Amino acid sequence: MTLLLGTLLAATAVWLWTSPPYPVRRLATVGRKARLPGRRLGAGLQTNHLVSRLDTRREEKAWRLGVIELCDALSAELTAGRTPEEALADAVASLPPALAAPLREVLSAQDLPSSLHKLSHRPGAQGLRLLAACWSIGVERGATFAPVIDGLAQGLRDAHDHHQQIKAQLAGTHATARLLAVLPCLGLAMSWSLGADPLRFLFTTLPGLACLLLALLLDAAGLFWTVRIAAKAERP
Repeated sequence: MTLLLGTLLAATAVWLWTSPPYPVRRLATVGRKARLPGRRLGAGLQTNHLVSRLDTRREEKAWRLGVIELCDALSAELTAGRTPEEALADAVASLPPALAAPLREVLSAQDLPSSLHKLSHRPGAQGLRLLAACWSIGVERGATFAPVIDGLAQGLRDAHDHHQQIKAQLAGTHATARLLAVLPCLGLAMSWSLGADPLRFLFTTLPGLACLLLALLLDAAGLFWTVRIAAKAERP
């Protein structure tokens, strides 16, 4: 019984480390309630949650790369002598359908910079805010537009490459944190294999319970600290 309880505690620690933040879980739950007639429990709920999280990451990456592609195409069309409106329309047409559809609505808006700024609130589309500023300066004030857009595309590309490098460098940190999270459980298993009975001490005595509680708190604090450091490093 005590061995089973220790295993459950270890699994809980790993789940807390790998699960997404509470706001993401809450938004996913609300969205499922709005789409489904009833509440689904168990494995189906966890699967939908994981798929939703992966879809969000894919969409964010698609928008980040799509904005770079949009700026590249817009710069090329402007260099070829097209008007800004025609160049933007042709650049939008070259994007994948999932990205081109909301941008076509922006083309029909009266205040194009404001519409681009609103669309930039989507995850990964923050570069559209800079494009809106460049559009206001280049089109409304008559500044040289093509070199500005070309510089914007290069800056967004450099920022994307930098973000990918940071994620690659943090992969080892995440793996080390996961290993440290389950390392106490491995220590208990080694003690058990050597003939000791650490679980009896931890769960049946007051000093053992105090040690167990302190260890869990320190382990959770270390995981929380690592997650915060990694999140700040990945933040653009």
